[in-house]
Amino acid sequence: MLSKIMKPKSIAVIGASTKEHTIGSDIMKRLQEYKFKGSIYPVNPKGGIIEGLQAYTNVLEIPGEVDLAIIVVNAKFVLDTIDQCHQKGIKGLCVITAGFKETGAQGAELEKSLLSKVKEYGMRCVGPNCLGVVNTLPEVSMDGCFAESLPERGHIGFVSQSGALGGGILNILKDLNLGFAQFISIGNQADVNAETALEYWENEDDVQQILLYMESIQNPANFRKLASRISKKKPILALKAGRSAAGASAASSHTGSLAGADKAANALLNQSGVIREYSLKNLFATAKVFANCPIPKGDRVAIITNSGGPGIMATDAVCEYGMQMAKITDATKEKLRSFLPSAASVKNPIDMIASAPIEHYKQTLETVIADDNVDMIMVIYLPFLGLKDIDVARAVMEIKAQYPHKPVIGVFMTKSEFFTKLSDMDVNMPFFMYAEEAADGFNRLNQQRLWMNRPEGKIPTYNVDRAKAESIMKQSISEGRAQLTTRESIDVLDAYGIRVCKSGFATNIDEVVEVGNRIGYPVVMKMTSKTTSHKTDVGGVRVNIQSEEQLRNEYNDLIAKLTEKGLIDGLEGVIIQEMVKGNREMVCGIATDPQYGPMMMFGLGGVFIEVMKDVTFRIAPLSDVDASEMIKSVKAYKLLEGARGTTPAQMEQIQETLLRLSQLVSDYPFIDELDINPLLISEKTGEGIAVDGRIKVRLEEAAEKLDACTCGACAGCCK
Repeated sequence: MLSKIMKPKSIAVIGASTKEHTIGSDIMKRLQEYKFKGSIYPVNPKGGIIEGLQAYTNVLEIPGEVDLAIIVVNAKFVLDTIDQCHQKGIKGLCVITAGFKETGAQGAELEKSLLSKVKEYGMRCVGPNCLGVVNTLPEVSMDGCFAESLPERGHIGFVSQSGALGGGILNILKDLNLGFAQFISIGNQADVNAETALEYWENEDDVQQILLYMESIQNPANFRKLASRISKKKPILALKAGRSAAGASAASSHTGSLAGADKAANALLNQSGVIREYSLKNLFATAKVFANCPIPKGDRVAIITNSGGPGIMATDAVCEYGMQMAKITDATKEKLRSFLPSAASVKNPIDMIASAPIEHYKQTLETVIADDNVDMIMVIYLPFLGLKDIDVARAVMEIKAQYPHKPVIGVFMTKSEFFTKLSDMDVNMPFFMYAEEAADGFNRLNQQRLWMNRPEGKIPTYNVDRAKAESIMKQSISEGRAQLTTRESIDVLDAYGIRVCKSGFATNIDEVVEVGNRIGYPVVMKMTSKTTSHKTDVGGVRVNIQSEEQLRNEYNDLIAKLTEKGLIDGLEGVIIQEMVKGNREMVCGIATDPQYGPMMMFGLGGVFIEVMKDVTFRIAPLSDVDASEMIKSVKAYKLLEGARGTTPAQMEQIQETLLRLSQLVSDYPFIDELDINPLLISEKTGEGIAVDGRIKVRLEEAAEKLDACTCGACAGCCK
């Protein structure tokens, strides 16, 4: 259906006007100036001639078939206009008109009615409150928007949630040395949104990369499903605005306090294979790289320069991104020595020295590009000895044209006039002012390469004791408690097959001693309370208890301290646990974002979690590949590998812990927060053991899902 909008054979401009500098006038002019290949029908109640074409008083008067209606009438007339479009058999709408949900409640109701009609009539609608649509394909040539400049031809599909921003970008495409294949300003995205565009462009050969400017993601699950599939075929770059912490920021758990709306968006984009940029400058710099470079076969970079200093800085930038400096073969070095001066360095970075003529640039690039050890090449030029920058660029592009299979990026540290000249040329490689920009471009190419080679991943299902987990949660809910006690939380984790400490529960001194003696010393004693969740803050955790006598003393002291602080009434009892020896404390958790849903966290845990913040997030459900990447992405991974002779952690067991947590929150999506802190890595076995746990649910939602009562006084009898 989107083809009626993006590849129309005929367009009705409803609200076309003869009045200069109005949207109805500008749309007509742009369609004609860009030489739209189909028929254009201006519609205006006064009729007459508009831009040399016969105007019709309403859309029903148009003699031919119409694929797309571009609507620019006052908001109060839009619904009637859509009715007429339906009568005419029009299936594609682009509603430029503003005055809908962006204006408040009344506008929102109007937009709701608009969408209802669009769905009822089987139409597709871009907008309302948008800039319009563009398709530069020669057989279409449609500029259906009111930006000042005509679009530049290229192979980028661009979706913008902001009309003004989209218009500004269309105006500077020539300066950016970029062109669009198609452009959609989605505006209020009542119907067509970024996901619609992604799906439409998936198999559009003319769209070779997709750019997104988004302020919100309407359906995160669907976006993930589409983007993760499409990004395997072509790059998707996104500028996601609105990075301030929100959503889960007010949560009380460690996971929740470290989470936020932007971390959720970042996790979603990461898992979808979308390359996220944080500025328009970087968005279009990366787009320029993908527009002119193939995906490399590896991450080995060669640097060609006429100055040592910039070559060294470029090397630093490449290495900081984790890419490799290519090992130039002896054969390549020998060939380079045959024409370069003796003062030149043929090791990577290859320094041709300041006196290098244009011919050396051509010969060196041609030699290095043929080296099988090289995947990407950076060519650095600084102005010396009267060489003209534009002449060097032409020479380099000439060689690049002969060898299109490897990415080549030029770094020309010269006057800005050079880049202005490039905007008037047909370039076949990207040029930047600084080596760091080129290294960033190579990193993005490599990121796309790794994603395209990344295994799909599987979401496993484990055998768990759901009955036990539900029984525990129902008990808490029946008492009106959203926060499960420590004992309840650990028991839920145990029911889901997560390795927890050997433990026992006690409510008096005799039971405490019996459990301690049964488990064997040393042990840990932890209070579990229905009113106090952070145990360490009140002295509720006692460790390294070596004997029965010490256990008695610690228990008596705990009771005394809680009584003194007025916290004894909430005490449920104490948990006696085996004391697992280990200095490596990790954290696993779940926090729920209002828009994106459950977020999984993994990282360095213990008391420093919120100080060090060495954590990573992913959206649930996790695949096995997601879980593996989470573990490897934190800095503390080096500790898990077994630094300084420590026992290496059982990576597969830790990965399984994350996957079981993902299954838990998938089975019970009303879990709002969950922390395992610490997940202690045993020095003896390398296992990740849940030493402490904390689960909080959304009470009303949980009660509804589990068919439980929340009054706190009965077991469901008052429902």
